Amino acid sequence: GSFIFLGPTGVGKTELAKALAKILLGNENAMIRLDMSDYMEKHNASRLVGAPPGYVGYENGGILTEKIRKNPYSIVLFDEIEKAHPDIFNMLLQILEEGELHDNLGHKVSFKNCIIIMTSNLGAREINKENTLGFAMSDANQIFKDIKGAALNELKRYFSPEFINRIDDMIVFHPLTKEELYQVIDIAFKETSDNLIDDRKINITLDDSVKDFIIEKYYDKKYGARPLRRALQKEIIDRLSIELLSKKINMDDDICAVYIDEQVQFNRINKEIYSKKVKKVEALVE
Repeated sequence: GSFIFLGPTGVGKTELAKALAKILLGNENAMIRLDMSDYMEKHNASRLVGAPPGYVGYENGGILTEKIRKNPYSIVLFDEIEKAHPDIFNMLLQILEEGELHDNLGHKVSFKNCIIIMTSNLGAREINKENTLGFAMSDANQIFKDIKGAALNELKRYFSPEFINRIDDMIVFHPLTKEELYQVIDIAFKETSDNLIDDRKINITLDDSVKDFIIEKYYDKKYGARPLRRALQKEIIDRLSIELLSKKINMDDDICAVYIDEQVQFNRINKEIYSKKVKKVEALVE
């Protein structure tokens, strides 16, 4: 299958590709990510299939073709495809049409067991205009349909019909809602805090007041959810480490992080309350 994920930065396009690799192939490392900002020049584009004869590295094969040869079952992510050199699109046309690509040594490499995903920020301006506040659900759905149509039209203006016709589906990601940002924070916090918490057998949950504080201070529609992970490290993990070093928090403590008096505080909580909150977060992560 082949897909284009359209949407503003930081709304989960790359994360979804990782999740698909984990679900379908058992490991998110089965995703091969190629940042197209590194392949804007012709000589860089050729690295995917290998250097031409007479150039350094000719005998090593291509970056992409060698990875697929070794891992024929993969998800290949072309990140920010609109930045790619035209030669990349010629390669993609071969992959999408014939399911194979020839490297610089003339060897045929099969992509028939791969999923091809391209991400793009094209249409992000139109998508960011979405604002369902104050509208009924039917109105909100119509608004998003209109915005999706505008984003797809911009995609069609940028890419050739020949290229678009070979893509199985184009999926538009809308800006994250507050409820979705809550879920992002829960998942990101679990991922960033596991080592610190597991080593000391500490149980910690985040109160909604902390999530509201982080969203208000660090979330920017322009950058999406990406800054939230850094915010969690700065506002929660680093401060929690200081509390541990000063022995204000002990092993086996059940802690709730709350935002009070313009600062994050760590309070011991009832184990039964904590257990219910943890199960809710684990359900989101699963």
